[in-house]
Amino acid sequence: MRSNSQIQNRKDKSIARGQGNLAAVYVEKACNAEVWDVEGKRYIDFGSGIAVSNTGHSHPKIVAAVAKQLDKFSHTCVMVTPYECAVELAEKLNAVAPGDSEKKCIFVTTGAEAVENCIKIARAHTGRRGVIAFNGGFHGRTNLTMGLTGKITPYKNLFGPFPGEIYHVPFPVNYHGVSEEASLKALENLFKVDISPQDVAAIIIEPVQGEGGFYPASTAFLKRLRQLCDQYGILLIADEIQTGFARTGQMFCMQHHNVEPDLITMAKGIAGGYPLAAVVGKSEIMDAPLPGGLGGTYAGSPIACSAALAVLDIIKDENLIERANEIGDRFQQRLVDLKSDFSNEIGDIRVTGAMIAIELVCDATADKPNVELTRALVEKACHKGLILLSCGFYSNVIRFLPPLTISDEIIDEGLDILTECFRAIVS
Repeated sequence: MRSNSQIQNRKDKSIARGQGNLAAVYVEKACNAEVWDVEGKRYIDFGSGIAVSNTGHSHPKIVAAVAKQLDKFSHTCVMVTPYECAVELAEKLNAVAPGDSEKKCIFVTTGAEAVENCIKIARAHTGRRGVIAFNGGFHGRTNLTMGLTGKITPYKNLFGPFPGEIYHVPFPVNYHGVSEEASLKALENLFKVDISPQDVAAIIIEPVQGEGGFYPASTAFLKRLRQLCDQYGILLIADEIQTGFARTGQMFCMQHHNVEPDLITMAKGIAGGYPLAAVVGKSEIMDAPLPGGLGGTYAGSPIACSAALAVLDIIKDENLIERANEIGDRFQQRLVDLKSDFSNEIGDIRVTGAMIAIELVCDATADKPNVELTRALVEKACHKGLILLSCGFYSNVIRFLPPLTISDEIIDEGLDILTECFRAIVS
């Protein structure tokens, strides 16, 4: 019988160490919120492949849509001889995106590509060079998107130099004493010290920071950013790669705040596990680049577009926006109970729909990140059959991203395992 350790040894010899893996668990099959490894062991998946499988693993409607498209053709290149499923998907994404402005769409393959193309579009439209991002933000692993990412290790370490004309300001995090006013003051100082606002093409922000620790931006802060961008002719880019497609209890997180961005990045949950990403934005902005300036060989794969159309149907038909909020409420209740037992270790609980996190600290102190406990919990949970992901500026946050199709029974089973792990490690 094949074993995880045997395959891991093969992997170590054949795949570069930079593309590491969280655990030596080699998946044989997966269904909804459960996966089984090559040794037959079952796991509850609280990670969804990093917020990709919002509609669960191997949803039958997605499987059927992909099989139907495979019977027709797998690739012709949307920029050579296109196909209707890409046009239909663009129409639907434009319709569900935040705001009432007329919109257009482009397709690419990865989230990082979506971010890069947002910057290209913003520069083409404004004729400006500068881009402002936030400390702790994550926007990708390409050279440009690494420059935008606001964390060195592991994403930027050893890989410089990075592109110029990228600037960072603090992201408001009340738990760590960074107020919204302090963040906006830093932005004002940036305009006085490093770059004029008239030279800034765009400000890019995650409405809930992903890799940074699941810190949400408030409605008031996002509205202030919108006002500032309007004042200076700067484009506001919402990076909704991790927050999109019902994850936060709206189709897109910016809809919680009634703030319309100029450009939106989409990826991860867009196609139920098939490689696809998109940029959706205001039509006059999206049309700024010349024909041929945007695209990619595999951009808008017909297989992935067919899967994405099925995802949109599933979100609507199975009420996954409402379900995301129900999941968040259930996690909130259980995690509050857990915090009452481990108040020195769980410093903060953050819930935005089904985008959920706990921040682990020492002595109930926000500025004492408990990295060791975080690492130990992720490892022990995996050993007990629960897949968890960590994140955070100091790698001391456990994030929960279960499929939105998960049952209450599986949620409770997974949280029971988490509680057992806390008791075994802390007690």
